[in-house]
Amino acid sequence: MNVSFDVLSDEARVWIYPANRSFSDQEIEEISERCTSFLTQWTAHGSSLQAAFKIVYKRFLIISLNEAQQSASGCSIDASVRFIQELERDFEVVLLDKMNVTYKQGDYLAHKSLSDFKKMAKDRAVTQNTIVFNNLVLNKRELESLWEVPASESWHARFF
Repeated sequence: MNVSFDVLSDEARVWIYPANRSFSDQEIEEISERCTSFLTQWTAHGSSLQAAFKIVYKRFLIISLNEAQQSASGCSIDASVRFIQELERDFEVVLLDKMNVTYKQGDYLAHKSLSDFKKMAKDRAVTQNTIVFNNLVLNKRELESLWEVPASESWHARFF
């Protein structure tokens, strides 16, 4: 069951899919329609899942699930991964590669491979104060407080 992102509790689980490029307005509209359709029919053991999505900075697809109502099962998680893989294929975008870093460079969002980001840290092209996106956050509360942080306050700190 697709609901508004705002109605889910702070404890709702989140999955963040960072795109390797920005989405166009047309792509956002189409991806939004497809997410609404997917989440409307998303189930675990025959029970509807109360879930929501949002697209942030034209770059991140975030799906959230109210696990207090019904937890995702292995099959429902598999279904969500297949859905994300379909989006990757249909929009020629990478969403599942966790070996990358998205960070702010002024008003611009940059997306680099993890190895490139490490080299940039070594070369001081990015610093501990660089705002990074910690896509390992677990729930909405962490999304709101620990997602966009200085690199020194994230797992990225180990590169400095």
